[in-house]
Amino acid sequence: MKELELAAAPPRDPDPGPARRTPRVHYGWIVVAVSLVVLVGSAGFRSTPSLMMGALHDEFGWSLATISSAVSVNLALYGLTAPFAAALMDRFGVRPVVVCALLTIATGAGLTMLMTRPWQLLLCWGVLVGLGSGSMAGAFATTISGRWFQARQGLVTGLLTAAGAAGNLVFMPLLAALVEHHGWRTAVVVVSLCATAVAVPVLLLMRERPADVGQLPYGASTAPPPPATDGSAVARSLRVLRQAAGRRAFWLLAASFAICGATTVGLVGTHFIPAAHDHGMPVTTGASLLALIGVFDVAGTIASGWFTDRFDPVRLLTVYYALRGLSLAFLPALFAGSLRPPILAFVVFYGLDWVATVPPTVALCRRHFGEDAPIVFGWVLAAHQVGAAAVAGLAGLARDRFGDYDATWYAAGGLCAVAVGCCLALRGRPRPGAEAGAGPGAEAGSGAGAEAGAVPA
Repeated sequence: MKELELAAAPPRDPDPGPARRTPRVHYGWIVVAVSLVVLVGSAGFRSTPSLMMGALHDEFGWSLATISSAVSVNLALYGLTAPFAAALMDRFGVRPVVVCALLTIATGAGLTMLMTRPWQLLLCWGVLVGLGSGSMAGAFATTISGRWFQARQGLVTGLLTAAGAAGNLVFMPLLAALVEHHGWRTAVVVVSLCATAVAVPVLLLMRERPADVGQLPYGASTAPPPPATDGSAVARSLRVLRQAAGRRAFWLLAASFAICGATTVGLVGTHFIPAAHDHGMPVTTGASLLALIGVFDVAGTIASGWFTDRFDPVRLLTVYYALRGLSLAFLPALFAGSLRPPILAFVVFYGLDWVATVPPTVALCRRHFGEDAPIVFGWVLAAHQVGAAAVAGLAGLARDRFGDYDATWYAAGGLCAVAVGCCLALRGRPRPGAEAGAGPGAEAGSGAGAEAGAVPA
């Protein structure tokens, strides 16, 4: 009987090897955590010049227009670097590109201590910090969410976008206090040291793709095709731009996002503090209000990512731009020399809308341009920063010419109405087969049901 039982038993694997355990936490969330640290730092470093305007004017006698020109160069390079950075990440990897970018920021901020001429401010904070921060712009967030996540792409994009607001929240009050009590040179030393320190977790924990740790993208059931890494990153970026430029959707996205940059980073991010100071508000109070905008921006952007996974991104963008335009048109009447309920109401309202536009814009890039979406979004982001750079400089000129910022706030409200028109023109799905480079998951995260199916924690 025992012989029969042994014969009926299934044969055993002579060498089963070690049992493979499924990790309780997908490594993509660790990559997101590292990316959050990088983006928080990048946003805080980039916002420092707006805090130093008064100090630089007092020490060197430079006009606000001169100082704003450095901010304009920074913002323009921040955007123009993004599409090339996305292609470089595909070609050489995320980790080396991000580490080099952080060290470039550290170098640019450190050299600022030695400047005595406006062109040196342009070189250090305009060129070097602009190139470094641009390499970690929205294309970086799009690359991370696209590589590591099939489900929850909208939510992850919202989280990474919110890191920019969190950077202002963490750094603005600290740097404002350093500028006021210890001088602007102390603030730039802190920025340089922090940029160097942020490179450490990137070196230790950042991985390129899920396959590097033996996993699939979060929520995926099959492995994505191996990436194509041959050819020049610059050539690929320009090729994608040439193809995208033949599509109406690209120009509508670029135009609306240029207005987004003009009305956020270019105007409010650069000139809110000096505008508040014109009405008698201390610089530290203005910086605290800008940081408070960042608090609500975190909530608004994460919520926008959640909405983008469930609702039509075109409708979301239409609502966001309409509400932003209304708030900016009312802002000149809300400024005062002290904290009052009206300006606090603006901070809450505007903060929720600040960069809530990013997740639906990324989703529309995926919808229309498929696998090329990170690079296309890089070019759309370039338009965002060109708009920001133009308004950052023009607002400084308007302040020098008219003595206040009122005209710029009203003009910004009108621009938002134009953005609403661009979004309404984007209604409807792309034509079948029109997606540039569409591949598996091209529509992921761009509409309701993107999170269907069970996914690991």
